[in-house]
Amino acid sequence: MAEKIKQPEWQPDFGPAERHPTAGTVAIGTRMPLVAYNINLNTPSLDIAHDIAKKIRFIGGGLRYCKAMGVELKDRSLTQVSINMTDYTRTALYRAFELVRIEARRYGVSIVGSEIIGLVPMEALIDTAAYHLGLENFSMQQVLEARIME
Repeated sequence: MAEKIKQPEWQPDFGPAERHPTAGTVAIGTRMPLVAYNINLNTPSLDIAHDIAKKIRFIGGGLRYCKAMGVELKDRSLTQVSINMTDYTRTALYRAFELVRIEARRYGVSIVGSEIIGLVPMEALIDTAAYHLGLENFSMQQVLEARIME
């Protein structure tokens, strides 16, 4: 690591580019925030939810950065497509929502609601709102809270 850290591509984002004489080196990697997003369907058929999930997830030929599976909500007599969006900046939440809507229509099923589990970046929600509102030339700089946080 003492030699690697001298190479430009191994330069740290923070801290000195040198190995500590006694403690060595610590390297930490990160990923994009994962957005856990569930879309509820007005059917108790788990087969339908599974089929839709297979079609929208990347490994099944669907959306890049999308992992999905069907889940039964017995207490509500519904099913859901449970989604993990691994990079919301490259595949927007509204794309997953719209693709689930399209695929559900093939089964005569509709969406009855959706939910975010845990935290979600504001940009992901703003992007979805801008899409559904048809906003032209919209940017995060127009969001009051984003400007205040600067």
